[in-house]
Amino acid sequence: MTALPHLASHIADVIRRRHPARISKMLVVGCGSGREAHALAIALRCDVTGIDLRNKFDPQAAAGVRLLHSDATALPFAAEEFDFIYSYHVLEHIPRYRDALSEMDRVLAKRGGLWIGTPNRARLVGYIGSHATLRQRIRWNATDWSARLRGRFRNELGAHAGFTLSELRGELQAVFSHVEDATLDYYLARYPHRARTVRLLHNSGLGTYFFPSIYFVGQKI
Repeated sequence: MTALPHLASHIADVIRRRHPARISKMLVVGCGSGREAHALAIALRCDVTGIDLRNKFDPQAAAGVRLLHSDATALPFAAEEFDFIYSYHVLEHIPRYRDALSEMDRVLAKRGGLWIGTPNRARLVGYIGSHATLRQRIRWNATDWSARLRGRFRNELGAHAGFTLSELRGELQAVFSHVEDATLDYYLARYPHRARTVRLLHNSGLGTYFFPSIYFVGQKI
């Protein structure tokens, strides 16, 4: 599952602020059609490689970036080959996600950066701002709440749950040298016209339940 290309420009703005070092080679883990990888290559002016289990790449995207059919838990790259790793709403779909994180760390160069986001497992409502129809969003939220009420709202039990902020932070800190919560940065970039509301949710702690997704930036020191 990947972000739509126009969202990539918002994320690129956050990456530039939180990781000011020049990015030369980026790896997008779980690139889907490749359109997001292509948008990031344009926005950040860097070489981008995208990998995905599904070999269904957009021809226009494939003409602009390198897109490969590959498993995130066994990346076909040399150690320290990339200076930035990007993964948007992918970890929750990988049963052996810790192996995927280990592989990301292996191919990330020293002082390289990362951006990783997943759904927020503590959310009350999800899929806000998605391009799905209202009917789809209602159905998906109903499915989420059904799993939650049955005590099955976890990725390993088949739910599209994601991680809580503390869960994702712990998983990333176990692998990477330095990680920081960038959730507020993302929502301020995504909804600049609602900055006051976004800050209120964050500062009051209500963002824990109302932000549908969570994001981290980091660095391999």
